[in-house]
Amino acid sequence: MTAYRVRLAAPADAEAICRIYNQGIEDRVATLETELRTPEERRQWLSARSPRHPVIVAEFVVAGTVVAGTVSPALIEGGLRETPPGSASADTRSARSGLIAWASLNVFNAREAYRHVADISVYVEREWRGKGAGRVLLEKLDDLGRQHGFHKLVLSAFPFNTGGMALYERLGYRTVGIYREQGRLDGKWVDTIVMEKLL
Repeated sequence: MTAYRVRLAAPADAEAICRIYNQGIEDRVATLETELRTPEERRQWLSARSPRHPVIVAEFVVAGTVVAGTVSPALIEGGLRETPPGSASADTRSARSGLIAWASLNVFNAREAYRHVADISVYVEREWRGKGAGRVLLEKLDDLGRQHGFHKLVLSAFPFNTGGMALYERLGYRTVGIYREQGRLDGKWVDTIVMEKLL
């Protein structure tokens, strides 16, 4: 049986977080960011965050054990056969070290009046999208938001990210509006949808 373990991110997670974030940038489904990150940049990003704006990660668990090495969802569904660490190529599409997704509570606006609003980010490894990790992380962000005194969570999404939009709606986010032609990706104007959830 496969499940997900959610925990706070550690400095050692920077490489996996970087890889998953870069997939989101490359795939053009989750962010207007266009410049790929490096593990060192992600380490600095992690260390600069306040306790009120944590980063969390999801790891896959089989029979109560966090799986290390390189494992794809297909292997888990068809009977786990783990690839030893270091044996996969650098561009493998399978998850490594068990970490398959990450999420964060982010500063929405530095002004004091907005201190009870957090922006959220959720990124899932390509092969693990649509398999429940995003939902687990979003539910944990709700809990963390309440624990840290936030009244509302907000996000921006692409209208063509239908899987993400459907998940946000199922978990109680409502559409506030659309920013028309909010940014340019690959020479084309892109709209973003603004969503919110009161905690």
